[in-house]
Amino acid sequence: MELSTVLDRLDKAAANLAKVEALWARARPFIPSGPSLGSDAAYDDLARSWPELLKGLPPIDGFTIRDALPDLDEVGRAFLEYAEIGELPTGAWELAEGPAKDIEEYRWRLRRARRNAVRARLAEIADEGTNLLERIVSSMPEGSDPVEGPETLRFREIFAEIERLLGDSVTRQGRWSDLHRHLRFAQPHDWMDILELDWPSIRADIDAGALGADEPILIPMDDLGVIAASHPTGGVTTQLNWAAISDDDFERLMFDLCRGFENWENVEWLTHTNAPDRGRDISATRRFADGSGSVRSERTMVQLKHWQSRSVPPDEVSATVTKSQLWQPRFAAVVVATSGRFTADAVAWADQHNEAGSRPHVELWSESKLESLLALRPDLVAAYGLH
Repeated sequence: MELSTVLDRLDKAAANLAKVEALWARARPFIPSGPSLGSDAAYDDLARSWPELLKGLPPIDGFTIRDALPDLDEVGRAFLEYAEIGELPTGAWELAEGPAKDIEEYRWRLRRARRNAVRARLAEIADEGTNLLERIVSSMPEGSDPVEGPETLRFREIFAEIERLLGDSVTRQGRWSDLHRHLRFAQPHDWMDILELDWPSIRADIDAGALGADEPILIPMDDLGVIAASHPTGGVTTQLNWAAISDDDFERLMFDLCRGFENWENVEWLTHTNAPDRGRDISATRRFADGSGSVRSERTMVQLKHWQSRSVPPDEVSATVTKSQLWQPRFAAVVVATSGRFTADAVAWADQHNEAGSRPHVELWSESKLESLLALRPDLVAAYGLH
């Protein structure tokens, strides 16, 4: 089925759910909160309309709302019975709040269904949006006239589609309104702000819609205690399957890894339009303590290179050092992290740079270093499918 057709059905279900919720909001004040007898004519009319509205809610993984609105006399008598025996009216409360719980359950399932439907498309066009922004900013003309053309038009289309895909399935915590404002003016500095500030901010919201962070990795549901006690045999693999993840996945993996380091603070993604390589890097503040109890902080950049076919040469390492110097305040250390290897010349260049006392200090994290770090984070290895 076409994604547009699926989204149309999800949107119609959401509209019908809003109608169900509105009817419940009108009916709820009639529900007794204590002992009572009888019903109400206005409430009875709402109760008759309720089943008709429920017909507009298709099942989601077998669940939909089927129960009628609570019977007022039944709820009131339940409160009366609990009062007679001197107990908390838990059963009466449950009767009274049944529709509210059903509505919340359906809404949660509807949002999850939308995330499942749009996940692949979101990831695809979000990456396209990142690449487009980099090209737009790299080729901007001088002056203050609005920047328009085929690439800016395509970016607007991508942004509009992302909003359509997400719907209400994700809470928008990023700079969405700022991005709208910058697109409206579209001057060179607006596009630079979109690349440096707005887009990195909303990518977290987009990734939440694409990755389904609140959903589990599917595994066989055998009892793990029984399996572990069965004396499993054989060796295990230590090599990570870096080819299984994209460049963007590698960035997200490294971001998650760095955020987990105990002495790393303020970990964030960076994009600098004036740097030779405008790909996303990671910045962080690392804390170092000595035996006297003193603590110093060191601003650190992490340059990411998801390279499989060739090793990182010395000119790439030196270019990263130069790139780091474009930022203010300056970085005290630079880490170059690759899923591959460094050439012998690159290692020698970094050693000579550090031995000369030059700043920033350079660290090289090769595939073997990352494997050691990720051995302490099997949750990330599993989440990104590296084994």
